[in-house]
Amino acid sequence: MQADRSSSMMALMNDPETATLEPSRGPVSAAERITSLDAIRGIALLGILPMNALYFALEPAAYFNVAADGVEQPLDWVIGVLTMLFIDQKMMALFSLLFGVGVVVFVDRAAAKGRRVVWLSLWRFALLFLIGLAHTELFSGDVLVLYALCAPVVLLLRRLPARLLFVLGAVLALAGTAAAPFVQSTIGANGAGLNELWFSGGEPLSGTIETWFFADASGRALGLMLIGVALFRFGIVQGERTDEYYGRLARWGIGVGTAITAIGMAVQISADWSPDVALVGRVPTGLGTIPMALGYMALIILWNRRTGPHRERVRNVGRMALSNYLAQSILGVAMLTWWLGDTVEFTRTMIAAWILGVWALQLWWSTWWLTRLRYGPFEWAWRCGTYRSIQPLRCQPPPETARRSLAG
Repeated sequence: MQADRSSSMMALMNDPETATLEPSRGPVSAAERITSLDAIRGIALLGILPMNALYFALEPAAYFNVAADGVEQPLDWVIGVLTMLFIDQKMMALFSLLFGVGVVVFVDRAAAKGRRVVWLSLWRFALLFLIGLAHTELFSGDVLVLYALCAPVVLLLRRLPARLLFVLGAVLALAGTAAAPFVQSTIGANGAGLNELWFSGGEPLSGTIETWFFADASGRALGLMLIGVALFRFGIVQGERTDEYYGRLARWGIGVGTAITAIGMAVQISADWSPDVALVGRVPTGLGTIPMALGYMALIILWNRRTGPHRERVRNVGRMALSNYLAQSILGVAMLTWWLGDTVEFTRTMIAAWILGVWALQLWWSTWWLTRLRYGPFEWAWRCGTYRSIQPLRCQPPPETARRSLAG
């Protein structure tokens, strides 16, 4: 176990975008990678699309209220409820966990190379903020700006004891959930103030609801980043524990989290998606997010340890998470909003079919790209900006391949 831990730490010291040992040339081998990080990030990236796609094709309220838009047949209802139960907030939680890990890994790597850790990190966050600002022009649901704003806090608190980081992260992540019943009490019986959060064609949110909404999103993102740092310090997210440990965590996390979240769904369904329970009904979702995210993480780590097809494709999606995240928005806005938005009345079933197509495309192109180039296009641009120099991009052939090429 100690040897595994030393190997894992050596690999993580290198590159937060890929978490690899630094080779002199070409792509790294699977043995040199902590592949659990790639796998978790890949699943999370694919998993956020079912929620984001609702923004591309339906009214904003459909993201929170299954009955608001996109339901015409029983299958639409089933897809909507299952998405809210198993995906809403959970995949973004995984994404946030890994972002927190990335902040710490980058700092460790920079420190090992004798760089000015704080200034280099802040410069990197500033570049991410600019990328996020550009992304918001395309997609209002962008998270990169929020992540860039939370990252300096993670940088500041990263040295706290792991247990304290976990507790502090959980408090921040659940603060908005705890406040939801109080905010619900300020909403009239007709849902005044919820507006576009709950009603199709609604006006912009009221000041109170908007403040709660962004405070909840910010606290949840920052809190989960801190939990990610804690899990990294514990050696959990890297996959350093036993199969038995991850099995227990998966069963406990997914079981308890699903049961809690199901209570919220039952409240919403029994109330026929009434605005009277709009925020109160989301309290169980908030409470169930952390255990479900931990359970998913454990399950992915176990899955990643097995042999079989498609694992490397999922890992490659994770290695190109920034590029794939932005590509999802580009494809979604171009196809569902601009091209078909004015002529097609989308249902959740139709959106689900589109999502499957995008998943297949990203699983294919991520592997195609990374067999030829070292980084995804946006990862490479961010890397160049961070170090303010052109970074190597094209993969070099192995020495024996190069010799055969020259001989031929």
